Amino acid sequence: MASRISRRGLLLGGAAAGVGAAGGALGHRWATADPPPVAEEAVLNGERTVPFHGPHQAGVETPPQSHASFAAFDLGREVDADGVRRLMRLLSDDAARLTRGEPALADTEPELATVPARLTVTFGFGRGLVERVDPGAVPEWLRPLPEFDHDDLDPDRGEADLLIQVCADDPVTVSHAVRMLGKDARAFTVPRWTQTGFRRAHGSESDGTTMRNLMGQVDGTVNPRPGTADFDDLVWRDTDQGWLTGGTGLVLRRIVTHLDTWDELDRPAREAVIGRRVADGAPLTGGGEHDEVDLTATDASGLTVVPAFAHVRRARTDDPGERIFRRGYNYDLRDHGTPEAGLLFAAFQADPVRQFVPIQRRLDELDLLNEWVTTVGSAVFAVPPGCEEGDYVGRTLLEP
Repeated sequence: MASRISRRGLLLGGAAAGVGAAGGALGHRWATADPPPVAEEAVLNGERTVPFHGPHQAGVETPPQSHASFAAFDLGREVDADGVRRLMRLLSDDAARLTRGEPALADTEPELATVPARLTVTFGFGRGLVERVDPGAVPEWLRPLPEFDHDDLDPDRGEADLLIQVCADDPVTVSHAVRMLGKDARAFTVPRWTQTGFRRAHGSESDGTTMRNLMGQVDGTVNPRPGTADFDDLVWRDTDQGWLTGGTGLVLRRIVTHLDTWDELDRPAREAVIGRRVADGAPLTGGGEHDEVDLTATDASGLTVVPAFAHVRRARTDDPGERIFRRGYNYDLRDHGTPEAGLLFAAFQADPVRQFVPIQRRLDELDLLNEWVTTVGSAVFAVPPGCEEGDYVGRTLLEP
């Protein structure tokens, strides 16, 4: 490029010399012309932050980030309510720092904290933690889900006392935050399990694009929209819910997808199983992804277009209260033993027994997708409301 520019300059210079005074005028105009505008430097996504403080915890209605880690802990036997209070003060303070792009209080790798990349930290309380603090404060729904016929649950992926959900658009940021918060919890808890997941990398698709799971299907089309009254009614606890007012409930399910046998199906068979087109997620009855599915539509032979066993039909309900907010992540483990891939199904709702359980029962009864998916982990958590600056998550339970 340098030699090309040099030759161009020589050519311009020679032309100017060859045309005398006219060339001189041309040279003058070239020299005095305004320089081209300098483009504003784009803000790096790594610099973007999501406020930790507020009436609700971040990481629920926050647009999903590209990477997530769910870390679960059990309280040490000697930890009492005062110990839980000290733990949550410590965790909340460091979470607030990290989400601002600042090192945790005793951060041994502070340079890793400088790229928040929309980092959010969300805390969930299991039944054991709430009972340790106040047995009378346990919500009726905060308990293991009922057994479903197609589950094959591993207790090592089950209920825990404390959940820390960490999400960001950068996997290094997630890893560092999990490590720092794990250090905070070390004196109070025993690690139970950690599950990590991913979506498309930031910038790969337009904002708001529905994710695809590793089966290739659009996953999460029918979802309440954050910021609407509908979302608030379905997700956030009402004003009369005591310490959980402004909080929500989380169902986390680890779902293995049997990709090898799924690969044996052709595209029409896959679409019949789900009830949607693979290409764009639109219902088989036509329209676009977000158009309503017509469960009464029939084909030329008189058969329903959406089969009785289709996932979208089994998940459908006429009860508007039986809906949930999905915020799932894919996972893919190929570094040891038998490869395992699937979905970390994270669903937020005000009452899992009222909202999630009826949906899952219908799926358990007839959904043909059960032939290719198996839930191997399941846990339920109460997600407390958020906190203001200087306060800590969980104070509504710990200091009522």
